[in-house]
Amino acid sequence: MVKKLGWLFLTLIIAIVSWYWSLIYYGIRQGIGQLEIVWNARPVKEFISDPSFPDSLKVKLHLIEDVRRFAIDSLGLKDTENYKTLYDQKNEEIMWVVQACEPFQLKPKIWEFPIVGSVPYKGFFNKDKALQLRNELEQEGFDVSVRNPGGWSTLGWFKDPILSGMLDRSEGDLASLIIHEMVHATIFIKDDVDFNENLADFIGDTAAYHFLKHRFGKNSQEYLRYFNDDQDYRKFTKHILKGTKSLDSLYQSMDSNLPLYAKKQLKQNMIYKIISTMDTLNLHEKRRSDRLLKKLPNNTFFMSYRLYKAKQTVFEQELDTQFHGDIKAYILFLSQKHPFL
Repeated sequence: MVKKLGWLFLTLIIAIVSWYWSLIYYGIRQGIGQLEIVWNARPVKEFISDPSFPDSLKVKLHLIEDVRRFAIDSLGLKDTENYKTLYDQKNEEIMWVVQACEPFQLKPKIWEFPIVGSVPYKGFFNKDKALQLRNELEQEGFDVSVRNPGGWSTLGWFKDPILSGMLDRSEGDLASLIIHEMVHATIFIKDDVDFNENLADFIGDTAAYHFLKHRFGKNSQEYLRYFNDDQDYRKFTKHILKGTKSLDSLYQSMDSNLPLYAKKQLKQNMIYKIISTMDTLNLHEKRRSDRLLKKLPNNTFFMSYRLYKAKQTVFEQELDTQFHGDIKAYILFLSQKHPFL
């Protein structure tokens, strides 16, 4: 009887592994990719004490130390071992994120993972694997994009390092990124990427102002540069989110009997209109529309803005009306309301 139960259990395990093999294989590859970066990262203090390491980058490393301390002390974000090491990318990209969307609907393709749940993107530490998935999804009819993220959070599973590419960012942009990832390690709701990404973006962008004012002063070059860049981005984001509504209306009004080539043409015309009318925005930086007009974005571009930016106004109103702008109190409230994972 025991022997039969043993064989039954073994058969069940084999069946489960076979059924979920692609997910298991993907998880193993991701784990290896992340561990390779973690293992090859060196303590920040080694770079700071290295006379051959550029002084300008040492300044950025000290800045990250200050951002971490500010995020912990002034924002109440979780104190982890993250961002105490540095991984040298050697000017190479190390991660690729694949996103896919329905061709005539702003509906993302969803992948299911243990712990984090439903996620509308898939990351790779191997470019060929990312491009392979892109090609497969395009053959299935999806709009697809592949991008290189500025950073990522392992949600406390690993010791997240600073990536050397982060040091090319401006002071405000760098502060926003570090705080964004620290929010993920503090508040993360399973199966709710919209909430997680919108919140991390909102806290990161908003708290960066407080940090820069604290660190450099409100009239500093660092503060004013971030202010101009951020205000440009907010205008741009508002324009793109407005464009998503136009795309929604177009897709919903399309006749199901309309030929595919006609649908594609209507879609392209609408996307061109959204991007070309960016010239009406009063931006400090005008080159963004030129780049996008050279190669029009697809649905994943607009879907991503919904993913990261569509709920910003909700968080802003909640922060101002219920917490009178006190970000630390707001984060404490959210962390108690939404237990981590």
